Amino acid sequence: MMAIGTVAREAGLRASAIRYYERLGLLPAAERHNGRRRYTEGVLQRLEIIRFARHSGFTLREISALFAGRQYSSQLREMANEKIAELEGTVERARTMQSLLRSALRCNCLTPEECGRLIRRAKSAKREL
Repeated sequence: MMAIGTVAREAGLRASAIRYYERLGLLPAAERHNGRRRYTEGVLQRLEIIRFARHSGFTLREISALFAGRQYSSQLREMANEKIAELEGTVERARTMQSLLRSALRCNCLTPEECGRLIRRAKSAKREL
C-alpha cells in the first residue's frame, strides 16, 4: 500500500489532484489507515489511463463517463463515437502537418507564402482522391 505522497510522486501529480480525481469518481475511494489514504499499485495504472486520455483531448467529465467501468448506454456509445470521430480528425491534421514538414524539409521556397501555396495545392489534390 502506498501513501498519497508516494502515488503523487510516482504519477507526477500533486496530492490535491489525486484527491480531486477521487472526489470525481475517476479513482476508487482509497482505503484509510489511521485516517490516511492508502492506495494499491493499481492506482498508478488508472492514473496513467487518465493522463493518456487527457493528453488525447478528453475532458475529466468525458473520462469519468467513458471509463467509469459501467456498461455503455446508448448515450455513452454516442459520446464514444463522437470522440472517435474527433480523434480521427486529430490524426488527419497530424498527418497533414507531418506531410507539410516533410515538404518543408525538401522545399526550396524563398518565402513562407510560397510554401503556403504548395500546401493549398497538396490539400486540394488530397480532397480530389
